[in-house]
Amino acid sequence: MALSCFNLCSHLSLTRLCGLRTNRISNGLYFPYGSCQSRLPLCRHYSSSKVRRGIGRYVASSLQRVNTKYEGFLKRRFPRFYQLYHTFTEGFKLLFRDAKDVQRIKAKMFSDGVQFKDLPYREMEKLRQFRRDMIKAVPLVVISIPPFANYLVFVLMYFFPRQLLIPHFWTRQQKEEFQGLYHSLRAQHHWSVLKGLESTSQQVKDGQLQRRLKDLCATVQSGAIPKVSEILAVRSLFSGPPLGIKRMSVDQMRLVSPLLFLTPHLPGFLIGRRLNNHGLVLLQLDRALSRLGPHQLSDSELRKACYVRGLHSNSLGINQYREWLSQWLQVSSSLKDSEVSLLLHSIVFLSANYPKGASRHGQEA
Repeated sequence: MALSCFNLCSHLSLTRLCGLRTNRISNGLYFPYGSCQSRLPLCRHYSSSKVRRGIGRYVASSLQRVNTKYEGFLKRRFPRFYQLYHTFTEGFKLLFRDAKDVQRIKAKMFSDGVQFKDLPYREMEKLRQFRRDMIKAVPLVVISIPPFANYLVFVLMYFFPRQLLIPHFWTRQQKEEFQGLYHSLRAQHHWSVLKGLESTSQQVKDGQLQRRLKDLCATVQSGAIPKVSEILAVRSLFSGPPLGIKRMSVDQMRLVSPLLFLTPHLPGFLIGRRLNNHGLVLLQLDRALSRLGPHQLSDSELRKACYVRGLHSNSLGINQYREWLSQWLQVSSSLKDSEVSLLLHSIVFLSANYPKGASRHGQEA
């Protein structure tokens, strides 16, 4: 009797767990003496994917609760370490999100046969920035693979964030500080580039072009901003010798490289190839931005676009950024691929004295 009651209770519990209809023949109870056909739905329901998904959701929610408690503990007891931990985890989230976006863009390029130069501006900029970030992020990702190696990454984040980490793993304060530092290092090469142009002007045989190039350099050195027409007046010198991207001297290439945050400590042929590639990408970005319209950019996108092209200042307003970018696009929209060297030198021509030279430029205009 006790054994029969035990078997009955066990089958009732299994029936309630699975949520099945009871056997009608046995007055609403599911007995083991029912037909095999009536037991088949039980097996199918119990082993269905719904149960597996339910277990997965339960495990995920449990892990999320544990992680939330762990983050709360770190935030209360170790606030500085928590900041590093939070920056690290959020940085990887942003990195994986960018990786998914890049994968989607490349899949579209492959399926639709779209070339890089034909992409919309934001997708083109996403690919450009992701490529640069990945070159710098690969060592960090490799270091973090072994077990417990993420603690070493925390140490690197704390002591060498600018040198070893990409912007995904910078705090907001670090981003502002490091961008200002990188720009100051770039600005140190402005006058060296101008001196190199003055020296190269002696090789120009056409007296009128030689005088225009010297006047252009003198205008910038005097603290003014040259007009777009003055920059375009020497474009022929930057498509062939002596200042074309493939005809420039190695010394001039080394001076121009830091303007694009490229190292000058490479063999000459590599420097020339990198300058040409980065210059063409910048020119294609400008064309895509012209198609989009600079007014479509958000404030952060506008500041980033100007920063890539050589302008950075915490004292500038949004309207000043838009004005400067409009002037830049006037130059780039008039250039061919073979004249990309002039676009790179325009980083100095247009940004060296902005905004101090803007008023003087307006008076001369």
